[in-house]
Amino acid sequence: MATSGDVAEPSAEVLTEAAATFGLLASPARLQIVWALAQGERDVSALAESVGGALPAVSQHLTKLKLAGLVRSRREGRRVVYLISDENVVTMVRWLVGQLTGHEGATERVHGLGA
Repeated sequence: MATSGDVAEPSAEVLTEAAATFGLLASPARLQIVWALAQGERDVSALAESVGGALPAVSQHLTKLKLAGLVRSRREGRRVVYLISDENVVTMVRWLVGQLTGHEGATERVHGLGA
C-alpha cells in the first residue's frame, strides 16, 4: 500500500465508507441532529423540538444515522433515547462548523468547491 508522508494510503473500502458518512452528514437536518445530540442524549420528541423539525422527519433522519452507526439508541422505560455512537464524528462536525463560523463568504467558498 502506498504512503503519503507518514499516513498510509486508505483502501477503496475506507474511502467508500468515508464518502457514505460524508453523504449522510451532507444533510443540514442530520447535521443539526448530530449537533444537538453532541450536547446530550435525547428522545425523538425532544430532538424534534430542539431542531425545529417534524417528528416523522426527525425519526427518519435518526433511522439513517443509526443504520450508519453514527447514532445509537437505548430504552428508558417507554422512551427511546438517542445518543452519539462515535465521538470522532462529533469532533469532525465541531471542527468543520468552527472553521466556517464567522468566516465571511464561507458559504460561497463551500459551494464553489462542488461545481
